[in-house]
Amino acid sequence: MSVPVGPGTGDARPVPGRRELAYAVLLCLAGAGLALWAATRTWVVGVVGRSEPMLLVEEGRTGGQLLPWLPALALVGLAGGGAVLATRGRLRRVLGGLLTLLGLALAAGGGYGLVGDLGDPVTWQWPALTLLGGILAAVGGALTMLRGHRWPAMGARYERRTTRPTGTGGPIGGAGTVEAWEALDRGEDPTIR
Repeated sequence: MSVPVGPGTGDARPVPGRRELAYAVLLCLAGAGLALWAATRTWVVGVVGRSEPMLLVEEGRTGGQLLPWLPALALVGLAGGGAVLATRGRLRRVLGGLLTLLGLALAAGGGYGLVGDLGDPVTWQWPALTLLGGILAAVGGALTMLRGHRWPAMGARYERRTTRPTGTGGPIGGAGTVEAWEALDRGEDPTIR
């Protein structure tokens, strides 16, 4: 016995691609958010010589202080992850490519924090989390670039209407607009004639 499936039968199956869209957006947002959070943590603690009475003072520097472009790229990644929802077609694929490059740049910043010479010993967990966040954002961007053109777009209620009234479709359009306002001033309903 087969159950009819169609528009009028109460079919509750999700639109194809909606799950992939959700995964891509979540990967981009989670990756960029993780990289931003990790970039604001203290990566390096160094001892700085000062004058009397405190000769040696520990001073911490965050990943954003060491690599100033890192938090900015993470913020752009957050915005781009949200923009995936508002785009469609070729523009969405281009955005996916940009998010992939952005994620790779975040991962490179985290990798540099792990292996680069930043002066003092680096606390490894924050650059590693930045690296992981960059990889997540790059995977979300790559998924968007490769499959984003198949995903559903926002509904038409969010788009600007392209049709405009021609002035011939009723008592209010065209030259009758002035007459309609005058009828309203007199207390009449200009739509009823």
